[in-house]
This record gives sequence, structure tokens and C-alpha cells, in this order.
Amino acid sequence: MTASTTNSKINYHSENEDTYDSDNHNTSRYNDMDDDFDMHDVVPTQSLSRKTSSIFSLDTSPLDPPNQFDIAKFTSDDYHFSMIRNLHLADFITMMNGFSGFYSIISCLRFTLTGKPHYVQRAHFFIFLGVCFDFFDGRVARLRNRSSLMGQELDSLADLISFGVAPAIVAFAIGFQTTLDVLILSFFVLCGLARLARFNVTVSQLPKDTKGKSKYFEGLPMPTSLLLVAGMAYLVKHNLISNNLPFGIIREGLVLEFHPFVIIFFIHGCGMISKSMKIPKP
Repeated sequence: MTASTTNSKINYHSENEDTYDSDNHNTSRYNDMDDDFDMHDVVPTQSLSRKTSSIFSLDTSPLDPPNQFDIAKFTSDDYHFSMIRNLHLADFITMMNGFSGFYSIISCLRFTLTGKPHYVQRAHFFIFLGVCFDFFDGRVARLRNRSSLMGQELDSLADLISFGVAPAIVAFAIGFQTTLDVLILSFFVLCGLARLARFNVTVSQLPKDTKGKSKYFEGLPMPTSLLLVAGMAYLVKHNLISNNLPFGIIREGLVLEFHPFVIIFFIHGCGMISKSMKIPKP
């Protein structure tokens, strides 16, 4: 653990303790989570500060981090079904993003079994629906002025399903099925996985603006794979799939045959893990 990480954790606890001191509460019980901890000893009396917000607001400034009481609710054994009870509304919306990605995959499987194009069109629709859920989960959190302890991790996992795995499965279903095609699609998914892991590790280190929001994206954000989905939707609409894929197939019937069109996934994957590509946030 680096010194900067240690200092940030110390500051995190100090800020929470200062807040409770201002309300004349004893905060010594929060100093060590490894000691015997009784949930009944903790009474959250700090009121949340409300600010004007809207579900369509463009304000993406970060909320205050969860406090020790929020952490204790997940680690304590005092209550049954603590996982479900402690999820926020924004967390459920994030999981709907993951559901959309999974259902897109199921629709692709139905397409490969039946050959009916409306199934792959449904797969495209659910990926687009996932983008809507991905947009609204943060807005709902700000509308309720509540940050979630698991929000960032849930968001990353849901994004991997909806904007990484699902587009790759769609590509496979419409005809990118050679061994080299699949390896490139796998590279695309793994780049998305690595990009999300890097974000979770480095987000606190990225330069911030006056509102505490990161100034830029490091590499292409995962939802940009929506451009690939839109391109595949165009191919499906014009029946340019399977044997009719644009640019045909190179080295057909030979070792390392592949569809040139799949190189777009390779380039996009490289863009996601790029560190030199810095895209300013709106």
C-alpha cells in the first residue's frame, strides 16, 4: 500500500470523525472495525444534506463516500438478508444494466438456434437499454443524495456484461466465427475487463476539477462500444451478416482465416486500455 493511499484512508476516517464531533457524538467506537462491534450501539443521527437535483441533471460531481455506519451494515451479523436490505435504489438500477446485457446474450443464442433476425435485433435493443440504466443509476444516486458502498463495483461488473461480453457475443452470432475472429473478440472483452479494473484502482488518483470530478477518461469508456453495436445493427438491417459480411473473409478455408471487419474490435480494445488517450469529460 502506497503512502498516498494510506493518507487518503486516514483522511477519510478523520473527515467522518470531524462530522460526528460537530454533532456532539462520541466517535471512538468507529476507530477500529476489527474490535467487537455492536450495530445497536450505532445510531445514525447525521442528516443528509439535500441539494437541488434532477434525474436528468448533467451534474456528475461525486457524492460523499459511505461512512463507517454504512460499512458496518454490510459486515455485521445482526440482521438477516443484509445484502438485499442494504442495496440502494441506484444499485438495483445498475443491476438492471447487467440484466440487459445478459438478456442480450440470451437473444443472441436464440438467434443462432433459430436464424430469426428479430432475436439479434432484440439483442441490440437490450444493449441500448443497458446504456439507459447506466446513465440513470448515477442520477438517481444524486437525486437521493446517497452514495452506495458497492456502487462502483456493481457498475463495473454490469458494464463488462452489457458493453463488453454482449457486443462480442452479438458479433459472433452474426458471423465472426473463425478461430482468429474469436481470439480478437476475446481480446476486446479482456481489454474491457482490464480497463474497468484500472479505473477502480486509479480513479482516486486522476486529476479532479473544482467539484471533485475527474477531468478526463483514461482510454475509451466502456459504453463507447455502443458504436460497434450500432454498426452491427446496420449490418443486420441490411442482411449483411453471415456469408454477406462486408469485405468477405481472408484466407478462407486456410489456417488463420478471419473477417477483416473484426479488426474494428481489436482497435477499440486497444483504445480502451490506452493510457495516453485522455478524453475530457463533459
